[in-house]
Amino acid sequence: MKFKLLHKDAKCSARAGEIKTLHGTIPTPVFMPVGTHGAVKALQSKVLEDMDVKIILGNTYHLHLSPGSELIKKAGGLHKFMSWQRPILTDSGGFQVFSLQKKSISEEGAQFNDPKGKKILLTPEISIQVQQNLGSDIMMAFDECIPYPADKNYVEQSIARTHRWLDRCIESWTNQHALFGIIQGSIYDKFRKQCVEEVCSKDLPGYAIGGVSVGEGPELMEKIVSYTAPLMPENKPRYVMGVGNPEDLLMLWENGIDMSDCIIPTKFARGGTLFTNRGKIRIKHRNYRRDFYPVEPNCNCYCCSNFSRAYIKHLFDANEILGAILATTHNIAFYKSLADRARKAIMNDSFMDFKRDFLKGYLSQETV
Repeated sequence: MKFKLLHKDAKCSARAGEIKTLHGTIPTPVFMPVGTHGAVKALQSKVLEDMDVKIILGNTYHLHLSPGSELIKKAGGLHKFMSWQRPILTDSGGFQVFSLQKKSISEEGAQFNDPKGKKILLTPEISIQVQQNLGSDIMMAFDECIPYPADKNYVEQSIARTHRWLDRCIESWTNQHALFGIIQGSIYDKFRKQCVEEVCSKDLPGYAIGGVSVGEGPELMEKIVSYTAPLMPENKPRYVMGVGNPEDLLMLWENGIDMSDCIIPTKFARGGTLFTNRGKIRIKHRNYRRDFYPVEPNCNCYCCSNFSRAYIKHLFDANEILGAILATTHNIAFYKSLADRARKAIMNDSFMDFKRDFLKGYLSQETV
């Protein structure tokens, strides 16, 4: 994997670049749709390719549980298994462990029960082995995602263990795939700086800010990102994990972040919430029963090019699967367009104008 920084906006820290992998080149900034089980929910791989999505994210934890990384390796790797020939990033499973109600964290790793009650141990070595079996282009180091709130003593012990786990990840890494380290530290500048120094001293292909969007709210998230991002190497990709509201993405990009992912566009779509430049639409609302306009009049995605709001509302009312498919198609297209427009603005040194104009329209009306 190679990263090239192409341009920095003259009026802020926003930047445009490109990440080259064996499975293709990724223009940055980029938003990565989440394909938890080896599929972006409700969309075929061919549809994503037709939309020119450059990279998707797979989930180590879930694919480890089912169908198992050894089976996927025998199938030729995750790219072949899911018929997706573009880049894939896989997370380490750390966040999913954090999300579990019952788990046990020790120096060895994380122990928990799978849905059938079987005890599972996930260690740094196992996480890396699973990701190498999957054949992902970018792998994430196994870390402990720190909850919010967390006191300083807990954070200090947690990041020390995460850094020891990082050393074990590196020892298990075969260099066939790019490995990104994860910077934790909760809301504390002191610990964030300490993590940057420790993690970035390993000279890995890229680095991520983890432990945000875990309940701390947008103000603290921005504080963490705006403090941490400038400390990270300029010549490596910068990734913020699990952030996906449009206004939050603009904040990330303004602060020099290159990569982000979130389930928001696909999860919201399945619930009937669609994103537009004039705010969110709750398509199940009665107002759309006789609305024959597209979801977004200036959007050229398959959904907006062929169907009306009234039709999509009807699909949701009728519990037709096509409703979720079309809504997801539009939301992914909207997010890709947002990143593409942001990149163009950065290249023209006008990102702050783009951000202001977008938010003026996006926040101009209440969600209906």
